[in-house]
Amino acid sequence: MLRIGMLTSGGDCQALNAAMRGVFKTVTRNSKEPVEFYGFDEGYKGLIYSHFRILTEEDFSNILTIGGTILGTSRVPFKTIREPDEKGVNKVEAMKDTYYKLQLNCLVVLGGNGSHKTANLLSEEGLNVISLPKTIDNDLWGTDMTFGFQSAVDIATRAIDEIHTTASSHGRVFIVEIMGHKVGWLPLNAGIAGGADIILLPEIPYDINKVIEVIEERSKSGHRFTILAVAEGAISKEDAALTKKQYKKKLAKSEYPSVSYELAAQILERTGREVRVTVPGHTQRGGAPCPYDRVFASRLGAEAGQLILNKEYGFMVAYRNREIVKAPLKEVAGNLKTVDPNASIIQEAKLLGISFGDE
Repeated sequence: MLRIGMLTSGGDCQALNAAMRGVFKTVTRNSKEPVEFYGFDEGYKGLIYSHFRILTEEDFSNILTIGGTILGTSRVPFKTIREPDEKGVNKVEAMKDTYYKLQLNCLVVLGGNGSHKTANLLSEEGLNVISLPKTIDNDLWGTDMTFGFQSAVDIATRAIDEIHTTASSHGRVFIVEIMGHKVGWLPLNAGIAGGADIILLPEIPYDINKVIEVIEERSKSGHRFTILAVAEGAISKEDAALTKKQYKKKLAKSEYPSVSYELAAQILERTGREVRVTVPGHTQRGGAPCPYDRVFASRLGAEAGQLILNKEYGFMVAYRNREIVKAPLKEVAGNLKTVDPNASIIQEAKLLGISFGDE
């Protein structure tokens, strides 16, 4: 009997179900021995507290196009993973106990950066683990693409698209705040696709004077509006020069709910222009996966299933140079794939006339 556990951890995104379906179909169709799949409820919590159910073919029927996750998800921060819970439960030992109690041959983890740290920890503790790269931020090291990213780009782009007409009609400055706390792949791609005039990323601290210059230059040249695609983690050059402690202190005292609203106030004060802020928020993580993500997640799931059948453990299924490959968990965990300010996509965007507020 081949027994496989599966969980989805961290924030949800599109195509989680498609990826799990890919794993299930590949293993059940190609295994030479009977197979049992155990789904853990709410991510690592289900593994810790032994909350699970046996998954059957019916569970994976008609879920290719459904967003979210049929298993539910939660965040169990890696920084506290070795700390006992409020009842004194040793979380790491509890996860191992559940794994061995169910006599699992492998644990499949679908998650982002924090989830991969825990997946690697469990691998180092002796469990057979295979992971899949899930996150709308596309910030996992070791893979060119994560599933959920392209669907989120589509949603964020549509938000910018739909701002264009009202911005043009009223001659306003519009700020569209896009998810991306530490990494700017999502606002970068959506900003270019949506025709934003200014894109502000966490990796490229902005100068408010440069932002104002772009807005005023556009106005002088006859453009009635300006659209900014702003990462939720965008930061000014002044704030970037602060220590982490100083910056957190500043945020705690700030009257603004996010950087976008602070920018809006500064632009209004400096230019007198009407400014509106739009925050698509969690819509970027919701809804049905786009066709690209359905195909991509299915491919990743199939390759994960093949690794299980081959008894190759300790890897994340990754995508590099248009091919599905395997990346060692120990190399993935703890590393972040950020936007290089000198990357070709940044230079090409600048050639198109897009400003990043830095020059």
